[in-house]
Amino acid sequence: MSEVTQYILTWQCPDNTGVLAKVSQSLFLHGAFITETSQYSDPYTETFFSRIAFDDRNLTVSSNEFIDALEELAKPLGMQYQFRKREDVPNILIAVSKDDHCLVSLLTKYKSGVLPINIVGVISNHTDCQALSEWHNIPFYHLPITAETKPQQEKQITDLMTELNVDLLVLARYMQILSDDLCQKLQGRAINIHHSFLPSFKGARPYHQAHSRGVKVIGATAHYVTANLDEGPIIAQEVKPINHTFTIEQMVHMGHDLEATALSHAVRIHAEQRVCINGDKTVILA
Repeated sequence: MSEVTQYILTWQCPDNTGVLAKVSQSLFLHGAFITETSQYSDPYTETFFSRIAFDDRNLTVSSNEFIDALEELAKPLGMQYQFRKREDVPNILIAVSKDDHCLVSLLTKYKSGVLPINIVGVISNHTDCQALSEWHNIPFYHLPITAETKPQQEKQITDLMTELNVDLLVLARYMQILSDDLCQKLQGRAINIHHSFLPSFKGARPYHQAHSRGVKVIGATAHYVTANLDEGPIIAQEVKPINHTFTIEQMVHMGHDLEATALSHAVRIHAEQRVCINGDKTVILA
């Protein structure tokens, strides 16, 4: 078989009889060869979600003509969708402060080809991770911040995202709270890692909070950023059991592994267009 181009279509719309059939029929009529499909009908929000991967081995139209047909199909269905070539991976900008464990995981998995992304830069309000970033040949941008310069620093971030054509901002233990305005601008385009099993122990020093409550599991949560601190739609979580003998320091060290794993997983499934925001929750189309 000659080389084919692969595509990913992720879509959602109000749930009605036949929505999947109508989309599948359009794909069939245009010669799309479906290789993967998953879907979910939410009975509470009455919304239908689907992710379809296909290739162009039998496609009878150009990709632009296919998009035009998709637009015509979307209007009567009230359908929102993302459509791209699989090879057109999203551009990622990583924000970090001093701790580098999540950054190390992302850079290592990116370099090994595990993550279908293109890391275009690392930004930080400190210089601790500069050498690591540059060792991986990733541009590093030092953007210091104070309470007085926060608006200017956040403008630097948005300007850089525009310049680098960034699709997703990843907060890899970036220990600054984004302004409400920036959170609104980045809705659905920023992922944060919080070092607790949300919704428990929001805010600062969650391991200390967890230790004082004598928890029996600790965890990490990757979620979309919203103006409500640590309350965005959850994408991925990791947990491990502990007991009363664990010190705060041991919890922190164990938590670093959980944070790195949860964040890398969230970035991967977001990049593969497997995550749909469903109100305050997410639908993961595995």
